[in-house]
Amino acid sequence: MIAAGCVSTKQSPATQTTQTESKEVNIYTARHYPGVDDAIYKAFTDKTGIKVNIIKAGGEELIQRIKTEGNSSKADIYITSDAGNLYIAKQAGLLQPITSPILEKNIPANFIDKDKMWVGLTMRARVLVYAKDRVSKDELSTYEDLTNAKWKGKVLTRSSNNIYSQSMLASFIEINGEAKAKEWAKGIVNNLAMQPEGGDRDQAKAVAAGKGDVAIMNSYYLGQMLNSKDPQEVKAAEKLGVFFPNQNTTGTHVNVSGAGIVKTSKNVANAVKLLEFLSEAEAQKTFAEASTEYPVNPAVEPSDLLKSWGTFKKQNISLSKLGENNKRAVQIFDEVGWK
Repeated sequence: MIAAGCVSTKQSPATQTTQTESKEVNIYTARHYPGVDDAIYKAFTDKTGIKVNIIKAGGEELIQRIKTEGNSSKADIYITSDAGNLYIAKQAGLLQPITSPILEKNIPANFIDKDKMWVGLTMRARVLVYAKDRVSKDELSTYEDLTNAKWKGKVLTRSSNNIYSQSMLASFIEINGEAKAKEWAKGIVNNLAMQPEGGDRDQAKAVAAGKGDVAIMNSYYLGQMLNSKDPQEVKAAEKLGVFFPNQNTTGTHVNVSGAGIVKTSKNVANAVKLLEFLSEAEAQKTFAEASTEYPVNPAVEPSDLLKSWGTFKKQNISLSKLGENNKRAVQIFDEVGWK
């Protein structure tokens, strides 16, 4: 495990290198795991002497900030929590191609943008979390099965304006086509226990409280609840089981937190070095153990907690498709009344 430490968010005077770059790299990040990520950035600084400066905000907010700043932006790397946001940044012309044999060695091709504009850093699965006292694992099978009458008034999930929901539906469009994706979305709306509200933790807590029987949510949120310092979160999470849907068909939907190098970056070489560091075993192991995310580097094992949930088959699509199909996914949500 990488030791924790502080990371400066202030800009320091540039110390020029032989590449006319400063000994720093500036990250605009939508990831909100300061203990984990700051420790990794400190380890990078200790290894390379390159200082890491951080600006934090939401993924869409940071995209707008980079647009507004234009050529004067200090951003070198944009990090966000969904391939859909990475696609938006790419389409806005904010990113540049990344050339790195190390990244291509450490990260599977389907977790790298087809034009090499971004790379995945951590993976999460969108699983079914169920009430162990009311639902048997044998009753669960696929995302599609949640549209059956037996789940009427029992399903919980996030709103349609959330990028996780949009990317999941985008994956169904890619795999099953628009008609079936729309049929699925309409079926889920019909079976909702209540109108979508709150984040993934809220869906889990609602299942634990008996407001529904099964929730669609990202795996790492349940892991973080189980490791929480809040005893009530732990108590709620312990009532829940994890199920990986579609194991005999198309596989469980997965997504990434990932990063791209900003087109106007003044520290490209440093940015590439940091992304390469984040893809190596040490940083990937820390991600896996501390934030309960899956490493994207296949040479690194998941944490013991994630191992206890079992291995699973993933959807076999390029994550670039999540962004490409986003617009149609949003339209389908509107058409079926998914709030």
